[in-house]
Amino acid sequence: MSPHDSHAPRAAEAAARRSYGKLIAFLAARTHDVAGAEDALSEAFAAALADWPLHGVPRTPEAWLLTVARRKSADALRQRRLDDAAAEQLLILSDLTIDDNEMTTELPDRRLGLLFACAHPGIDRDVRAPLMLQVVLGFDAATIASAFLVAPTTMGQRLSRAKAKIRQAGIGFDVPERAALRERLDAVLDAIYAAYAEGWSDPQGADARRRNLADEAIWLGRLVASLLPDEGEALGLLSLMLHAHARRDARRNPAGDYVPLGEQDPAQWDAAMIDEAETLLSQANRCGDVGRYQLEAAVQSAHAVRRRRVAADWAAIEQLYDALCALTGSPVAALNRAVALAETRGPAAGLAALDALANDARLADYQPYWAARADLLARSGDAVAAMQAYRQAIGLESDPAVRQFLQQRAAQLSAGSM
Repeated sequence: MSPHDSHAPRAAEAAARRSYGKLIAFLAARTHDVAGAEDALSEAFAAALADWPLHGVPRTPEAWLLTVARRKSADALRQRRLDDAAAEQLLILSDLTIDDNEMTTELPDRRLGLLFACAHPGIDRDVRAPLMLQVVLGFDAATIASAFLVAPTTMGQRLSRAKAKIRQAGIGFDVPERAALRERLDAVLDAIYAAYAEGWSDPQGADARRRNLADEAIWLGRLVASLLPDEGEALGLLSLMLHAHARRDARRNPAGDYVPLGEQDPAQWDAAMIDEAETLLSQANRCGDVGRYQLEAAVQSAHAVRRRRVAADWAAIEQLYDALCALTGSPVAALNRAVALAETRGPAAGLAALDALANDARLADYQPYWAARADLLARSGDAVAAMQAYRQAIGLESDPAVRQFLQQRAAQLSAGSM
């Protein structure tokens, strides 16, 4: 080690990014005490920030942090009454020592098991994504609360209850056997996609509450895909997120105005990211069974052909939404199928499909339904009904840029220029 290492703070930050979840998973895999592992690792990072600038960055920062965190955990256990459970945890911790000078192999990566623990059926669905962000990526509760529009105190309580559930119920960090993998993997992927969707709603990164959340979700998606390279849905989700993320710079014009997908300039899309998404989708399609995320990624791929020709492949998009409707029964998939039908068979066919969804309560307050209805009514020549639908969509939209876009469309219709 070189003394007075000026790179120590950056090294600690890099170690946190690279190894936080790995160390939490390793420390808590046998004790099931996620909160205790977090406290110990937080103290270890604080110790690193004090020690490394003076004595240099260790040759293996991961091992140094693990050793200090294990020691901090042991100290915390000794400070409280040494009951049977604490004594057992001390024995477990004594098995986790890895000497910085002797560590020649990688620390076992148990992050996938940690993700499965976060998505366990015993953990409430609405806290699974926040829990992953905290224990795998190290997000603090206040940041997560802001991103998910929940009061910090409420989010902190939910996260604490979830960690207590893992400890008290002895939820293991084991990757399920193949027969049970699909059900649990779906929960993991759904939670990651929920985190991505929160970040996607802030395309310019202007909202500090959601900034970088989409990037972090993609990072989690890459982690799962790298650890389960033969799972088509894991690859499909990563492909889907990359396809969507590749268009982030095209969703607003230089003035900050909203630009819908059909009007975006494909030259502004991230070509390298789309190419990676296409490669992942091809790999996913070779894995066997096709799931929701693979189908949704294929829809995005059919839109991405605009890089090479004028129009999206609407015939393929219609077929893919047929498959999604059959697979999921989702009203959102049915809505998107109606939009595709309008492109392949005309506005009347699209409206008929929307009419079939009119009594679905899940779409009553769903802005895209009313925006699609307004557009198809306008294209069909029913300006009065279209204006009513536009007013409904405008009232439901929370994004100022999208709301302004809808207002402009309504104004154009009113002026007879649509």
